[in-house]
Amino acid sequence: MLDLNMASTSGADDAATVAMLMASSPSRPGATLAVGRDASRCHLVTPADWLFVSRTHLEFRCDDSGAWQVTWIRGSQDAPVAEVFVDNGERRPLPYGGTLALPGPSGEVVIADRGGRRRVTVGWFVSGGDRS
Repeated sequence: MLDLNMASTSGADDAATVAMLMASSPSRPGATLAVGRDASRCHLVTPADWLFVSRTHLEFRCDDSGAWQVTWIRGSQDAPVAEVFVDNGERRPLPYGGTLALPGPSGEVVIADRGGRRRVTVGWFVSGGDRS
């Protein structure tokens, strides 16, 4: 089971939380959870006017072995206005259009606005004996 919780924050020291949302999915091959601005396609939806986040920005996908990975979906822009990194105690950049296996049973993926102080933090936790 993959559990996600998302906090959208804005302001100094992430003091102003705009939204807190949660989603989960069993660890079955092909299962997906998406993060972005488009409520019709995404399980976790960021504020619609936060244009540094794509309509579908991140996709968490369970592979054939039951392990979870995250992909930064390439959007319509050649160069993104955000940066994304994966952190479970060791911060790793997630390249635009790239995919990383979730490194461990828990951690977070951060979408940071390059032009300001807004950020979206998606925490993950894999439970139930599932592989990460």
